[in-house]
Amino acid sequence: QVELVETGGGLVEAGGSLRLSCAASGVTFNRYNMAWFRQTPGKEREFVAAVRYNGGHTYYGDSVKGRFTISRDSAKTTVFLQMNNLKPEDTAAYYCAADRGGILSTVRDPNTYEWWGQGTQVTVSS
Repeated sequence: QVELVETGGGLVEAGGSLRLSCAASGVTFNRYNMAWFRQTPGKEREFVAAVRYNGGHTYYGDSVKGRFTISRDSAKTTVFLQMNNLKPEDTAAYYCAADRGGILSTVRDPNTYEWWGQGTQVTVSS
């Protein structure tokens, strides 16, 4: 049974920082590409960041590049999203996702991912 559990969301003022965590269980962590997506009501899920199964490559959405950093800790089977200089438009539910597609997976496409967490809410006040 694969389980992804996100933590770390909350309310923060614009310009502040948050660190999201996604703890994975039931998977051979080093075989999975991991990603973060976000979604607001009435909108499609938006790609935020991804890291390949071996940690060799990271990818970012244009709106978060230079402010967010994705990383993974194999020993803890956890992926992190460090979010700095947060803006009100970053307000969303953030979801962790896992994909065993390897190096050929299209990491920016939410349809790539087999497993999803329940989400954690991030609210940035102006």
